[in-house]
Amino acid sequence: MIAITGGGTGGHLKIAKVIKNELNKRGIKPIYIGSTTGQDREWFENEDGFEEKYFFNSSGVVNKKGIDKIKSLSHILKLSFEAKEILKKHNINKVFSVGGFSAAPASFAAVLSSKELYIHEQNANIGTLNKILKPFSKKFFNTFLYNEPYPVDDIFFESARVRSEIKTIIFLGGSQGASFINDLALKLAPKLKEKNINIIHQCGKRDYEKVKNFYEKNKIKADFFDFDKNLVEKIKKADLAISRAGASTLFELAANQLPAIYIPYPFAAKDHQYHNAKFLEKKNASFVYRQNEVTIEKILKIIEINLKNYSQNLAKINQRNGAKYIVDEILK
Repeated sequence: MIAITGGGTGGHLKIAKVIKNELNKRGIKPIYIGSTTGQDREWFENEDGFEEKYFFNSSGVVNKKGIDKIKSLSHILKLSFEAKEILKKHNINKVFSVGGFSAAPASFAAVLSSKELYIHEQNANIGTLNKILKPFSKKFFNTFLYNEPYPVDDIFFESARVRSEIKTIIFLGGSQGASFINDLALKLAPKLKEKNINIIHQCGKRDYEKVKNFYEKNKIKADFFDFDKNLVEKIKKADLAISRAGASTLFELAANQLPAIYIPYPFAAKDHQYHNAKFLEKKNASFVYRQNEVTIEKILKIIEINLKNYSQNLAKINQRNGAKYIVDEILK
């Protein structure tokens, strides 16, 4: 029996979902162990394909100091023993972790109870928890380090196409939205309207009303929304993305051959979004700007470029069957 653990943000949870789906194809229903903090419940509380789901009241440790850090570590240790009992109850012998603070209790429980631990690190820079647990893992998966296929839903590959002329731009701020990306979209929108370029805009819940009011007030036609679990339907219509640089987004866009201007979240742990995006830029497959480097003029200049070579180069970045590769390794 297999347990999947970890989450917190959409990037982690996407990996958990595609691995769960691959296990389901083979007649295996894993259990899931996550957290009440973050997006774990929102994603998986009503998700089919799990034997059972558990959500601990866990939280991160990295950004805490002094007594708060000690309390948090003590709480994780307590939850690890609870997770150990869950692993025993379901006869779990393999634990697959996607990282994030949600993964701590079940991952430590796997080590404490001598279960096989498999870790998927999404980013170019390894997260703190994954770095601690890497020596105890049976297998450590990472596309940036080992050139392994990144687990992406096949639908991104199936709807891939080469882009050259830009007729539609999609703005992606991640599953929670990004104020900087939203503000940039609104500054660019009148210019894009002049050029007859269509706008698709994932703005998140926090800025939804502001975005809605702007487009309506300025009579700009745009497909804007807070969150869409079927985002691929929006992505495949676009010819250029302006996006944060979470690893799952990066490899989904690569699979779809959609060039992007990546604007990494400046406060991401270990600056991992910047290093994720530089991986593509070095392969002449996308563009990267830090927030303080972004200007409307730079964006408009890229819009005038024929992106065919960038789009074709993206086809070389990722391979199909990333989830199949990981599950094959787990089930060996």
